[in-house]
Amino acid sequence: MKPSGWKVLRFLKPYWLWIVLAPLLMLLEVVMDLMQPRMVERIVDQGIANLDLPFVLQTGLLMFGLAVIGATGGMSNGIFAEMTVQGFGADLREALFRKVQSFSFRNLDAFETGQLITRLTSDVAQLQEGVLITLRMLVRAPLLLIGSLVMAIVTSPQLAFLPLVLMPIELLAVVWIVRKATPLFTLVQEKLDALNGVMEENLSGMRVVKAFARAAHEKQRFAHANRALTDQAVRAGRTVAVMPSFMMLTMNLGIVGVLWFGGVQVVRGGMQVGQIIAFVNYLMTTLFSLMMVSQMVIQFSRAEASARRIEEVLETEPELQDAPNAICDVRLKGHIVFDRVTFRYDGADSEPVLKEVSFTAQPGETVALLGMTGAGKSTLVHLIPRFYDVQGGRILIDGMDVREIDQKTLRRNIGMVLQETVLFSGTIRDNIRYGKPDASEEEVIAAAKAAQAHDFILTLPEGYDTVIGQRGVNLSGGQKQRLAIARALLIQPAILILDDSTSAVDVETETRIQQALEDLMRNRTCLVIAQRISTVLKADKILVLDDGRIVAQGTHAELLANSPIYQDIFESQLGNGVKIYG
Repeated sequence: MKPSGWKVLRFLKPYWLWIVLAPLLMLLEVVMDLMQPRMVERIVDQGIANLDLPFVLQTGLLMFGLAVIGATGGMSNGIFAEMTVQGFGADLREALFRKVQSFSFRNLDAFETGQLITRLTSDVAQLQEGVLITLRMLVRAPLLLIGSLVMAIVTSPQLAFLPLVLMPIELLAVVWIVRKATPLFTLVQEKLDALNGVMEENLSGMRVVKAFARAAHEKQRFAHANRALTDQAVRAGRTVAVMPSFMMLTMNLGIVGVLWFGGVQVVRGGMQVGQIIAFVNYLMTTLFSLMMVSQMVIQFSRAEASARRIEEVLETEPELQDAPNAICDVRLKGHIVFDRVTFRYDGADSEPVLKEVSFTAQPGETVALLGMTGAGKSTLVHLIPRFYDVQGGRILIDGMDVREIDQKTLRRNIGMVLQETVLFSGTIRDNIRYGKPDASEEEVIAAAKAAQAHDFILTLPEGYDTVIGQRGVNLSGGQKQRLAIARALLIQPAILILDDSTSAVDVETETRIQQALEDLMRNRTCLVIAQRISTVLKADKILVLDDGRIVAQGTHAELLANSPIYQDIFESQLGNGVKIYG
């Protein structure tokens, strides 16, 4: 069942006072506006007809006073409405961002990056616009509509049939257009999702695009997504564009009708000229108010489409939840047990990525994972900090199932250097301190030295205060990897996971990093995924994965003597072979 979209209105609750004041102030403006045509009627039929200049001046001053009061109410309404809308939008974006932060990897797999960006920006903006129009027009338009209709009938009962005939025609047009436009605007937002997705992929992968000279292909992809969005927006815009013209046609026909039938009444002596002028004003206000209602309803349809998409994110429950009595504030030692672990990415019907995997890792041990690309190495280490939950078996740390440990507590005890190095805009110091913001300068420098990053940091213009660009664009791959290792080491984790984290550094630097880790990781557990077999020669235990299973495990010497697969990997890299294993 799709979200209704109305639940997002709960974010308006903190601004209830402004929401109450805004319509009241708009009511003041509407009342003042409705009194103006009656003043004009009095000026024409009493002041001008009787050549009474004092009466004209007196009534004119009264009209000016009423206009000032109305303008004050309207401006105050605008201020309170804008304050409400901006606060509502800020709270909604914050709630969306918090929800996204709570998502597990599986939730993030379901929502593409482009979709989430659109929902946090464009959809929130559409909803803000809907709320703003509501506070500005929801009172004004209906009150003007009803008030001007009543005043028109009071002013000239003989011509009352005209608005009563024209209004149902306009209402039918509004209903038809809204029913047509609502699904079209939903599709517009979906096309915007796709466009943002192409943009996000292209900007994050710009180096790959240029390396393979695929700029022309990416331009075509963007042009296709852009054209799809444009075409859909045109279809939606074309549907609603009919409304203003149709409304103006109806309004002009109404004025012609008033002048025709009213002129006959004036000639016969049944009406005065001032009445005709006032009735025309009220009729135009009535039909114009109906036009405002139509525009408001169309904006509501756009806002509702966006509200449904926002609510879809807010109502999505994180796939990983802490147990009711989750273990908190525990300092782990790092004894890891995989007990017949089976895992699938796409549910029970998909092929397992890991199949009945069992092994142990003791504190102080370095466990290396080797295998061909797709063997399940990265998936295996992602299960330890519980980025995903296993479908079969269990993972124990210090005898506790990871599903029984509070997620924050679990991850604070695990340092990870992921396969794709991600740095954030800010200084180098800030990036190293990311997992421990209160770390001292001595701790930051010690971690940088252990990661062999200290020397290159000192060569930068501002040293540790050097500001790096988004995702570390002004650093080399090896420099980014060393900063990521320093970031993981700083928190002094019980378990350190290095997912191919030294692939971009030279062998000499990698050797120095390993030597530093031997001292730092004493009594800690280290899991290493490596492309180079030289990285894992000194590991206490090497696990060889193939097709999601551990097909061999042992030390380098044991595997070299007993495992044909390991022998092939070793021969391909350090012998005379040519095969490359990931």
